[in-house]
Amino acid sequence: MATVSAKEMLIAASKGNYAIGAFNITSLVQMAAIVEAAIEKNSPIIIQTSATIAKFLKPEIIVAIYKVLVQTIKIPVSLYLDHCTDVDFCKRCADLGYTNIMFDGSSLSYEGNIKMTRIVSDYCHKVGNISVEGELGIVSGTEDHNIVAEDDAQLCDPEQAQDFVERSGIDLFSPAIGTAHGVYQTENPFIDYERLNNIYRLLNYPEVKTPLVIHGGTGLKESVVKKIIKNGGSKFNISTNLKHILIDSTKKFLEEEPFNYEPIKMDKLVKANTKSRIKYYIDLLGSAGKA
Repeated sequence: MATVSAKEMLIAASKGNYAIGAFNITSLVQMAAIVEAAIEKNSPIIIQTSATIAKFLKPEIIVAIYKVLVQTIKIPVSLYLDHCTDVDFCKRCADLGYTNIMFDGSSLSYEGNIKMTRIVSDYCHKVGNISVEGELGIVSGTEDHNIVAEDDAQLCDPEQAQDFVERSGIDLFSPAIGTAHGVYQTENPFIDYERLNNIYRLLNYPEVKTPLVIHGGTGLKESVVKKIIKNGGSKFNISTNLKHILIDSTKKFLEEEPFNYEPIKMDKLVKANTKSRIKYYIDLLGSAGKA
């Protein structure tokens, strides 16, 4: 099956009462680990890059490696641009082969967010079968060096969500419901499950049309994750956890073998630890065996 749009994956997940992990990468080692873990778990999977990483590594290179990596596999895989505020870069990534684009207009006015997201939606839908994600509300935490204090977070209004989705033309919707980017500052963050469920019902009854995306998946308790899925969350973004694994694995290797200058041995440790964590999330989200 290989490459499909995230919308196709997530509609199936929503109907099947499970969710799919979208894992942010910063290296080829992580990308390979994600794909191998998904194959072994027979799970659909989303490989994701932040706009910052995509610009740093170059989207042409990311897409080329992605295509080679997935051309012979049979599980559903999707390549996703996350949190992009640059309309032109969204268009560039769509032209190059990204199958999903998130335009982040959360810092704009409500009408400005709709206007710019609509531009991205219309363009991507003309290019091909590309899913577009939009966001309403402001998620707290740190994302690509942008810090939003908890007091500055704004939860999504359900009625406004319906208007936003209809007018922006998006395929996937990210509502702010209390989750946070980065590391949670409290053990029990407030998650507004009722708000999430209301939004899901407004957008997806009687038929699933606009699956919901949950940002800030790292650090949530297993019980919280399962309750979010039960109330309509279909895509979980995991980024911070993978960054920690990469850095911590590298530190461990250097501590244990300070005079070993063979990078591939270090990469093997990063890959093994990343792969193990991806499998954990696949099991938690319930997508194992759903390919």
